Amino acid sequence: MRWVVAVLALAAIGLSIWRLEADRTGLEITALQLDEGTPVTLYSIPGAGPAPAVVIAHGFAGSQQLMEPFALTLARAGYLVASFDFQGHGRNPQPMSGDVTTVQGTTQFLMAEAGRVAEVALAHPAADGRLAFLGHSMASDIVVRQAMEDPPADAVVAVSMFSRAVTGDAPANLLIIVGDWEARLKEEALRALHLAAPEAGAAETVGDFAAGTARRAVFSPSVEHVGVLYSATSLREARAWLDASFDRQSEGAVALRGGWIVLLLGGVVALGWPLARFLPAGGPENGMPAPRRLPRGRFWLVALLPAVAVPLILWPIETGLLPVLVADYLAVHFALYGTLTLLFLARWGVLQGQFPPRVWWIAAAVAVFGIAIFGGALDRYVASFWPHAGRALVIAGLALGAVAYMLGDAFLTEGGRAPFWRVLVARGAFLASLAAAVALDFQSLFFLVIILPVIVLFFLLFGMMAGWVSRRTGLPAAAGLGLGLVLAWALGVTFPMFAA
Repeated sequence: MRWVVAVLALAAIGLSIWRLEADRTGLEITALQLDEGTPVTLYSIPGAGPAPAVVIAHGFAGSQQLMEPFALTLARAGYLVASFDFQGHGRNPQPMSGDVTTVQGTTQFLMAEAGRVAEVALAHPAADGRLAFLGHSMASDIVVRQAMEDPPADAVVAVSMFSRAVTGDAPANLLIIVGDWEARLKEEALRALHLAAPEAGAAETVGDFAAGTARRAVFSPSVEHVGVLYSATSLREARAWLDASFDRQSEGAVALRGGWIVLLLGGVVALGWPLARFLPAGGPENGMPAPRRLPRGRFWLVALLPAVAVPLILWPIETGLLPVLVADYLAVHFALYGTLTLLFLARWGVLQGQFPPRVWWIAAAVAVFGIAIFGGALDRYVASFWPHAGRALVIAGLALGAVAYMLGDAFLTEGGRAPFWRVLVARGAFLASLAAAVALDFQSLFFLVIILPVIVLFFLLFGMMAGWVSRRTGLPAAAGLGLGLVLAWALGVTFPMFAA
């Protein structure tokens, strides 16, 4: 069965890569870096005549890879597309700066960066002098505002938009795309539409493209804040809107990459099961003690006490250890949570005999698989996963906390052998602990809300792989150490770099 799974996983990986790479076939894709350090990728059809330039901007904690469905779709439609990483994001070595809570702060710096990218795109020989912006989430506000500055834009596509800069007649030719599961943003989309046409409804186009007053709000079905970027409706609406704005016509398939990305990542995860068979066998059947199961009362104590205590202990403490938004707090939260858990477990003998010499190289193998194999697929097709040198300190700082936490989690869940309810309690308590920290200091820690889905996904995917490793080797510590490094890496490349 393991060989069957291995063959199917490799087939899924190969097929999905082939299909994902096919979207790039026939396009000229060029990477460049502006003098200020901004990484930009240009997409175009080689030899095509001059065309409008489209500048694509990602949202908070994103990167240009996340926006590639739009970039590939619009490039295939004949546009010159420029996608880039904002300051503090992806591979951009320049940190964000300014006050993130005011329009006069960070917003102005990001607008200026989008403007520089637009100038580079318009200066390209393949550009015909006309310009459009497309931005997601945080960037929707940035592109709406920048479209009214120099160089001015002839059209704007705002995905998952929230912007108080929209007026009844600006920016020019505004399309608002929102996921149908984004209830509050749907209200914002209709509010912006009604500024131009109070009686208009969703999917109704109002105004005049030639005069720059066209406006439309569209709800992409059955998607949320990230899924909206992969929706066929989103991609077709964006392409059709720009075609109408620039009096062009384009046809053909859009870059539907979401399903293939899921298949690719699913294949990589599934490959971990047969690969775990190559690790040295452990457990009681091979003369090694099984991870000790705590009595129910002690389990509840060690699962819940850190969840309650850590947010309260850290609430009055100022954290400013790392140059990344809220990552310094997260590192300390991880470290204190994991330390308290491990102290209880050590006191009750759970850690005894669980750190033989081979645990270190097994942990290294787990980390390499998570970072190089799984992370490599993410970096190519989903979001930036390879850090620039400035993020090394962030990853190292997070690792100190994440390894401690993941070790405690691995032993508390008995390396995948614990009853399912214990796993839910242990991991649910940690998520509740982070939520409590946000509630206690919302102004400083509200960005943690964005990272909670990443941690949930990590538990689902890597928690399963941790079980395979632990059950095979009988060493929960190997999975805890290895996955602690993977988690630190994943978070260290996700949080935006920030300079006060």
